[in-house]
Amino acid sequence: MEFSAYHNSHDLFFRNPFGAVTCGQKIVFRLGTCSDISIEGCYLRLWEGDKEKILPMNKKIITDNELASFSEAERCCPEIKVSFEKVSFEVEYRTADEPGLVWYYFIIPVDSKTYYFGNNPARAGGVGKLWEQEPPAYQVTVHLPMKVPQWYKKGVMYQIFVDRFYNGNENGSILRPRKKSLIHSDWYDTPFYIKDGQGRVIRWNFFGGNLKGVLKKLPYLKELGVSIIYFNPIFDSSSNHKYDTADYLHIDPMYGDESDFELLVKESAKQGISIILDGVFSHTGSDSIYFNKYGNYPGLGGYQSPDSPYFKWYKFKENPDKYKCWWGVEDLPEVDEMEPSYRQFIYGAENSVIKKWMQLGVKGWRLDVADELPDEFIKELRQAMKQTEPDSVLIGEVWEDASNKISYGKSREYLWGEELDSTMNYPFREIFLQFILGDLDAQIVDKKVMSLYENYPRESFYAAMNLIGSHDRARILTLLGEAPPEEEMSIAERESFSLSAAARNLAVQRLKLL
Repeated sequence: MEFSAYHNSHDLFFRNPFGAVTCGQKIVFRLGTCSDISIEGCYLRLWEGDKEKILPMNKKIITDNELASFSEAERCCPEIKVSFEKVSFEVEYRTADEPGLVWYYFIIPVDSKTYYFGNNPARAGGVGKLWEQEPPAYQVTVHLPMKVPQWYKKGVMYQIFVDRFYNGNENGSILRPRKKSLIHSDWYDTPFYIKDGQGRVIRWNFFGGNLKGVLKKLPYLKELGVSIIYFNPIFDSSSNHKYDTADYLHIDPMYGDESDFELLVKESAKQGISIILDGVFSHTGSDSIYFNKYGNYPGLGGYQSPDSPYFKWYKFKENPDKYKCWWGVEDLPEVDEMEPSYRQFIYGAENSVIKKWMQLGVKGWRLDVADELPDEFIKELRQAMKQTEPDSVLIGEVWEDASNKISYGKSREYLWGEELDSTMNYPFREIFLQFILGDLDAQIVDKKVMSLYENYPRESFYAAMNLIGSHDRARILTLLGEAPPEEEMSIAERESFSLSAAARNLAVQRLKLL
């Protein structure tokens, strides 16, 4: 007996419609077979969450009009013989009324043996493979209807880490420098950290960028074609990176004040530039009004007393010095996002963090470490955003394919229509960086991009933040200039390293292509 089968989830003959679908939508699945004996039956096996279904498929002789898809099958699968019987098995399936992921493959009994047709070993979708054991399944993302604002989908984004962007003071003076900080006298100094014996930073270094500097550079950004500014955190905190929030309701004094921010938002809008802020809500700073580990703020912080209004926000193992912190960093105590008072403070109350800044004209938020925020928290935050500004966007920091992300043992609901509008597209960055460096060929690039296109709701796909660089990755010119890996250099070597003229020229040419 000779037997082969074929299914291509990117071909509308075999799966229609393509890609992610809305709840309650009908999908037609087809499997093509080619055999020297008659194949009488085939089954579609699928899962909606934990619910399994096995659907018998209807046999249909291939018509002349359908031979084009089988010609493609013969090209991809040479074992299909032209002279053998070609039939398709098809079934119509209606997705559930609730969003989620559907997984499927085909079961084909042949004589006394059972074959399976499932996804390819890379689990990338498209052309699958015939298996003799249970195969990897294909994915269908089922989501609620969603619409991402056009201003965002068509936007060009510029990310600004304020301290390193531009000092807008005429004399180059530093706004309200913090105690025990290291201020660089030369803007072009190489950054470095002063640390204690345990590797903890004890002196943060600053260069003096501020909101006035961004305001002065708006014409420059407009000339570049920028229509969206994504700010790294701008709220009060003791570090230069600001991911250790001290006060969500106030601008960091080294950056300016609320009036500076209001003016920046208004002037940006005149230039057709929208503002997105970084929302760091899975942890605060230990040196904050909320935790107040060092007593630098008035009132009782959660660290200081169980009587503090903020005590329930934190996850103390043993009060006060044993508490859960983000990735073990003591300066970043984790919060319990499901604590009602915290939820009210961040997005529930009329004077909440989200509503305050959006009422000043902010058009969206990027959620830091979205993997560590509960689904319910993200859903409620999004509702508060859309009620305040229906044309706003919520973007999540997710480093992988966000449609099937599992974090802490739980399948996430990011793109089901109730949470994120989309995500930071780190997969895009990785794919095309490797392509430009010659590590991936065009066929692999095609498969990887098509996998995202297939898995993401269409709106989310076209709203992904397609980044080339970010604060979390090595500088793009460093990578494109093929600098030695960071881990292979000492701290002194890293500080003194620079690309040669030839390497930098190559990096710039590659960056333009990218």
